[in-house]
Amino acid sequence: MSKEWNENKRQGNAAPMKDIVDKLMRAYHLDDKMTELDVLNRWGEMMGTAVAQRTISLKIKNKILYITLNSSVMRDELQHGKAIIIQRVNETAGKELINDIWFA
Repeated sequence: MSKEWNENKRQGNAAPMKDIVDKLMRAYHLDDKMTELDVLNRWGEMMGTAVAQRTISLKIKNKILYITLNSSVMRDELQHGKAIIIQRVNETAGKELINDIWFA
């Protein structure tokens, strides 16, 4: 083996790439944003296809989930189940991501 190869070998105290990326995400406060995106991408999984097909837009801002639907009937039904939706979203996130929902 050449000397150059031995010098370029990974050091025993080097951190795994995942740990480095996690630290960077936390340092730049991107970990919460990634959790939000993950939850929003799983909306159909959490709520079912009927709700997902009638959902025009989703947005989380200041712990409030903003939902725009194309069905007033669906909006009324979901309005009555706000607590369940909040619970599902937070369970999917693994932490309290939202504490209220506003419908449009």
